[in-house]
Amino acid sequence: MIQTIAPQIDSGISLRSRKLSMYKQIDSNKRKTFLFITIFLIFIIGLGWILSYAFDAYWILPIAVIIAVFQALSSYFWSDKIALSISGAHPAPRKKYIELHRIVENLSITSGLPQPDIYVIDDPAPNAFATGRDPKHSSIAVTSGLLEKLEKSELEGVIAHEMSHVKNYDIRLMTVVVVLVGVIALVSDFFLRWSFFGGGFRRRDSNSGQLGAILMLVGIILAITSPIIAYLIQLAISRKREYLADASGALLTRYPEGLASALEKISQDPHQLRKASNATSHLFIANPFKGKAKKFSSLFMTHPPIDDRIEKLREMIGR
Repeated sequence: MIQTIAPQIDSGISLRSRKLSMYKQIDSNKRKTFLFITIFLIFIIGLGWILSYAFDAYWILPIAVIIAVFQALSSYFWSDKIALSISGAHPAPRKKYIELHRIVENLSITSGLPQPDIYVIDDPAPNAFATGRDPKHSSIAVTSGLLEKLEKSELEGVIAHEMSHVKNYDIRLMTVVVVLVGVIALVSDFFLRWSFFGGGFRRRDSNSGQLGAILMLVGIILAITSPIIAYLIQLAISRKREYLADASGALLTRYPEGLASALEKISQDPHQLRKASNATSHLFIANPFKGKAKKFSSLFMTHPPIDDRIEKLREMIGR
C-alpha cells in the first residue's frame, strides 16, 4: 500500500512545485516588463538631458520626454501588431484552417485561457510564436510550413508551448522588448552620428567645457554599450523562458513526446524563415536563422540548444 501511494505523493508534490514555479515566473515577468519600461524612460530622458545641455538647445529635453512616453505606450499597447507585421503574419480564416482553430480552442479550454487570435505566416520553414500584452489580448502565429509538416499531436505540442507563453506572461515581456531594444539602438545610433558629425558639444559658457567633454564621453559610452546590454538581457530572458514553456506545454497536453518530436522536425528542416529579423527572432519557438547557431557560442544564442530541450522533454516521459 505504501509503495502504491508514494509515487502519487511524489507526483503531487512535483506538480505543486511546478505550479508554484509558474506563478513566480508570471509575477517576475510582470515586474520585469514595467522595470524595462522604466529603464527605457530614464535612458531616453537622460540622453535628451545630456544632448540639451551639451548643444545648448533646451528644446531637446521635452522632445525626448515625448518620444520616451510615446514609445513606452506603443511598446505596451501595440507591440504585438508591430511584431506580427514585421513577420508577415495574416489572420487565419476558420474555414481554411479549421483543424488549427480546433486545436487552439481545445487548448484554450484546457488551460482556462481566452482564445488567442490566430495568424498564419506564408513560409515553408516550420516555426511559430505568440505575442500580446496579456491573455485577453494575445495572438499565436504559425507558419504554413509548420501546418504542412507536423502531425496533429506535434502541432498540439507547439500550440501548447505558445499557450504557455501566453499564460506565463512571457508574451508581454518579450514583445515589449522587441520595440524598446529597437528604439534604444536607433536613438544610440542617432546620438553617435550627431556627436561626431553635428559639430560636437558647443556650450556658450567656456567654464563648462570640461563638464561638456565629460558628458560627451558618458553619452558616447552609453550610446555604444546600451544596445549591447539590452541585447544580452534579451538573450538571457529568451533562453530561460523556453525551458519553462516546454515544461508547461508538455503538462498541458500530457504528451511531452508531441512537442519533442515537433522540435526535432523543426530543427532538421533546411528552410530558413524568409522574414526572420533580429528584432523578432527571440519570439519564435526555435531559432529562425538556420545554420547560424553553430557559428557563435551558445552564450549569444536567443534559444537554448534544441537537443537539450528535446532531452529534457523526454526525461519527463521517463518519470
